[in-house]
Amino acid sequence: MLEFENVSKSFWTGTQRKVILDRASFRVELGKSLGVLAPNGTGKTTLINMMAGLEKPDEGEIRRGCNISFPLGFMGGVVSKVSAMENARYIAKLYGLDPDYVEAYCRWLCDLGEYFDQPLGTYSAGMRARFSFALMLALDFDIYLIDEGMPGTTDVEFNKKAGAILEERLRTTTIIIVSHQPATLEKFARSAAVLIDGRLQMFDTLEEAKQLYDYQTQG
Repeated sequence: MLEFENVSKSFWTGTQRKVILDRASFRVELGKSLGVLAPNGTGKTTLINMMAGLEKPDEGEIRRGCNISFPLGFMGGVVSKVSAMENARYIAKLYGLDPDYVEAYCRWLCDLGEYFDQPLGTYSAGMRARFSFALMLALDFDIYLIDEGMPGTTDVEFNKKAGAILEERLRTTTIIIVSHQPATLEKFARSAAVLIDGRLQMFDTLEEAKQLYDYQTQG
């Protein structure tokens, strides 16, 4: 499970304090995927990074009782000077997994050809995104974090293949996805939350969350 207890987070913009979370408390149980609706600019990426442990709260406690992925698109754990092959094998060892398996899986899913053995620093943004997605799916996580604001890939064939794997993975793992579009969440989650002005409100169904979100963003 993943649990936030009275968690607060804010930033100083130079002219005012921007509140991301204001004493938020919620719990995500394994097997119950969650979607978070939030307008652009409200801190979706910060929220996902806090879930992953990449950012700390100002106040409150975040408890992680399972293996939680890095956010889709996050490249902070890889080294640009070495190849995707070397990165895949190194990160596999960090997670206690078979490097041969992780390398082979990423090589197959990325389908980057000879570039897989070239330094990541030579990759385009789309190629880096493909490797990041493949690496996330190769590792064994209980909860997968997806931020729509993370860099994506426009490669149709890759999206189709990776999307099919992610859909299959949904049957045995849990997804937490943040988006400003309700339609995006429909593919991944039944329950949802709404994050606006630092207030996170949880709902049992996505439809209930959509009603509040539409009212507050369009009313």
